[in-house]
Amino acid sequence: MPGIEKLPLEETLEDSPQTRSLLGVFEEDTAVMSNYCTRLYQAMHRIYDAQNELSAATHLTSKLLKEYDKQRFPLGGDDEVMSSTLQQFAKVIDELSSCHAVLSTQLADAMMFPITQFKERDLKEILTLKEVFQISSDDHDTAINRYSRLSKRKDNDKMRAEAVEDVYTSRKKQHQTMMHYFCSLNMLQYKKKTALLEPLLGYMQAQINFFKMGSENLSQQWEDFLATIGTSVQNVRREMEEEVGHMQQTIEQMEKSCDPLYAPCDPDPLHSPVCRNLTQRQGYLYVRNKTGLVSTSWERQYFFTQGGNLMQQGRAEVAGGLVTDLDNASVMAVDSDDRRFCFQITSFDGKKVVTLQAESRKDCKEWIATINNISRRIYLSENTEEVAARINQLAIEAVTPSPSFQQRHDSMRPASKSRVGRTGSISSVGSEPSPALSALSLDALVAPETPIQFDIISPVSEENARHGKTAAQAGRRSNPFGESGDKTSEDSEDSILHQLFIVRFLGSMEVKNAESADVIPETMRQILAARAIHNIFRMTESHLLVTCDCLKLIDPQTQVTRLTFPLSSVLQSSSHQDNKRLFGFIMHSASGHADGRAVCYILESNDDGEKICDSIGLAKQIALHSALDRKAVEKRKEQDKAKEKQQEELSKQRQIEMDLEEQSRLIAASSRPANSAGADGHFVVLSNSQSEDSDAGGEEGKKKCESDA
Repeated sequence: MPGIEKLPLEETLEDSPQTRSLLGVFEEDTAVMSNYCTRLYQAMHRIYDAQNELSAATHLTSKLLKEYDKQRFPLGGDDEVMSSTLQQFAKVIDELSSCHAVLSTQLADAMMFPITQFKERDLKEILTLKEVFQISSDDHDTAINRYSRLSKRKDNDKMRAEAVEDVYTSRKKQHQTMMHYFCSLNMLQYKKKTALLEPLLGYMQAQINFFKMGSENLSQQWEDFLATIGTSVQNVRREMEEEVGHMQQTIEQMEKSCDPLYAPCDPDPLHSPVCRNLTQRQGYLYVRNKTGLVSTSWERQYFFTQGGNLMQQGRAEVAGGLVTDLDNASVMAVDSDDRRFCFQITSFDGKKVVTLQAESRKDCKEWIATINNISRRIYLSENTEEVAARINQLAIEAVTPSPSFQQRHDSMRPASKSRVGRTGSISSVGSEPSPALSALSLDALVAPETPIQFDIISPVSEENARHGKTAAQAGRRSNPFGESGDKTSEDSEDSILHQLFIVRFLGSMEVKNAESADVIPETMRQILAARAIHNIFRMTESHLLVTCDCLKLIDPQTQVTRLTFPLSSVLQSSSHQDNKRLFGFIMHSASGHADGRAVCYILESNDDGEKICDSIGLAKQIALHSALDRKAVEKRKEQDKAKEKQQEELSKQRQIEMDLEEQSRLIAASSRPANSAGADGHFVVLSNSQSEDSDAGGEEGKKKCESDA
């Protein structure tokens, strides 16, 4: 049979996250095996108990054996061999499903005993060892935390001795428990094969004996097959015994050799001197984090160097994260008020400072020497140890003094130029995707011919930038939101929503299907994979301003707007499912492709990415309601204008009617006698109405004429 995966006993003392991850895989495999073994045990027990339902029970057993290849064993390296073997067993059991009775004693001895022993003894032993290992691991963490909190005063020697003894005892207990736990898990990989094969072998032998080797279903071919399986089981058992003996010897040797390493105190410098020629280093350190304005906390993390970067990884994490860039960084030992063996790393631009605590003075010096060697880029040379030894001959203490920021800036100008050149080379790499990157793309979501943009390219030309610089030197101060005073800026000032977030630009690329919900996660995966392939760790920090009109990326130093995204062009936005600090949004492509392509922008924030996406959604809702209100106001204005126009037309028509009436009256007055004498000898001018009354006659007409006169 093929080789069996094993847990390395040599890694138990270091207890790295990689070892814990591998242990988690073995524990998951054990859980799956326990579940499968329980179901197989129930099926065989049904064969033993229900003789009247023997045919149905054997059919279920055959079915379970056929489903073995569907089980997702994390350590299923020999699935094909085991699957083919179990498939052949299933075929035999199908042929024997017509039998109606089996001798119960033979089944109890040959079939039920091995699987019962594996289920009740071996699997329960694994669970017990797991609980003991968890308790010892918790005790070790408690002891090491207590030891790390010791003060530097000399009047607590008793407490220090007790703490050292606790660390020694807990670490030794954890190491021994972990080694035995690993040994049991490794043996389980052998036992699970025998636990599956021995019951089946016993069952078949019982059937052969029951049918007296003369059954038509059992031929010489099946007998040879069973003999071959029995030989394989014996070989696996013999290999397991040899491996158990080898692991026991390894445990004894490691217990003897690792005994001095259990104590956290500094070892004898004569037997274990400080090595100053290292260019790689890994181990557990305490990192100081800010929890408030003046309060801090210490957290134990696994740190390791990778090229020119310092990485950290939690115990439950699968991969490490970037802490700081060590190229041209400075490191020095510092005195902490509450901790010993502390050192401080300052980035090349002086903006980031990381304070760490080692377990002993020797570890602290070796970490400082390693970071110094990496800071001088010794890891890029061919003979790193020789170069490091030659440089460290001139220094007794591997501590780099921390100069002022201005001196560091002046001394780093040539190096910054070289960094610009290196960034340019990265951009050129991003313009032509590598085969590894193109293999990651999905044609259904992302345009494969589109390069990935890792940096922000501002649409402002160099001439405008030069004019902006001149205006800045002349004393013109820009708006804190990067607005230049145009109409768009005034609209954004009038916006009821103003939210500012600190973000870092990861990259952008063109996508095909902008409406799919999977396009943003797929773009995140491709951009992060491309950054990992090309070792791009630097990110452009900006301020993201969310208003009801647009999204703006603003330079935090100059307050100049780098990019402006109209809110109407934003199609969708979402955050990462696991890493909530990652988010992205999709916009209409400026190139105007006919196939509906768009551009997806991926950013990382200090806050929750879902909060920023909610803010963008709120801005779009406010903009939508504003647009609806604007349309309603415009419609109302149009209706008011139509009413005013109608009123004006009515007033004009009335005026025309009044003018026509006046003209008709004048014409009627001119057609009658020009003048008539009154009773008092005066002349009276008669109107049209008066003439009609006069035709009626009477005293009333005369009185009206007199009153009108």
